Amino acid sequence: MPRWQPVTSAVTTADVPAIDIRVREASVRDLDAVMELRLALLREHPDHPIYGRLRTDVTARARELFATQLRSQTETIYLAERDGAVVGILRCVESIGSPLLEPARYAYVSSVYVRPEARRHGVLRALIHAADRWSHARGLDQMRLHNVAGSPSAEGAWSALGFEVVEQVRVRSLPPSDG
Repeated sequence: MPRWQPVTSAVTTADVPAIDIRVREASVRDLDAVMELRLALLREHPDHPIYGRLRTDVTARARELFATQLRSQTETIYLAERDGAVVGILRCVESIGSPLLEPARYAYVSSVYVRPEARRHGVLRALIHAADRWSHARGLDQMRLHNVAGSPSAEGAWSALGFEVVEQVRVRSLPPSDG
């Protein structure tokens, strides 16, 4: 399967003229753009109990991790472009489910980010459309994701795209060890 599959759509809302959005699979040549957007996503939530705890060497770690992900045969990273500028990102991974449950495999969506100035213009919808095509091509019929809780705009966007809440992730910090 080719690593580059453009998906182009024109989006119109009541207040915004038609916008052309182009979605393509990222390659290792896009590593700097991937790093910029994925780190921007993490930095958008500095008070989050998980994402707000970035390591001091996050950039070096990210470069190696994201380069490995871009070379993977079981995942892809999509970039959304508008007027030649990268405005959004989505990572999609072919994941193995529990051996006790159906489906045996599913698409896991992660690291989704749309630049604030490009939000509410169809960028996320175009990225999900590309992920849908990628998933169908692999015979996957279910998509899962985690998103930051408590953001009405994020929760509304995911609901509008057909995702429903089916579980919650909870965090508990452990008290210091007694020795």
